[in-house]
Amino acid sequence: MGKNSSDFFEMVYQVVRLIPKGRVSSYGAIAKYLGSAGSSRIVGYAMNASHAQKEYVPAHRVVNRNGQLTGKHHFADPHQMQDLLEKEGVKVKNDKIVDFESHFWDPMTELKI
Repeated sequence: MGKNSSDFFEMVYQVVRLIPKGRVSSYGAIAKYLGSAGSSRIVGYAMNASHAQKEYVPAHRVVNRNGQLTGKHHFADPHQMQDLLEKEGVKVKNDKIVDFESHFWDPMTELKI
């Protein structure tokens, strides 16, 4: 991946760092906010690479559009994503956020830019 993808990754990280504790967003919502609605998969790639960033990226707060913990295998331990969310008060059952709608943080409405 070239410079443009690393720039996009950094924009993704900036948005993800704004997700409050106890809230989650989705790959697609972040891509849409960044003006690239068809790039949810690229947001996923950014989350996979986020663990190597010098500045912390709370990748555990990014799930798929249905609230499923699809990125859990990219953490050091496959239970780490759920553990981090539950420490923030987000209940997870069968790898899915319970009451996803009430925890969902949409950058399009939360970040008025």
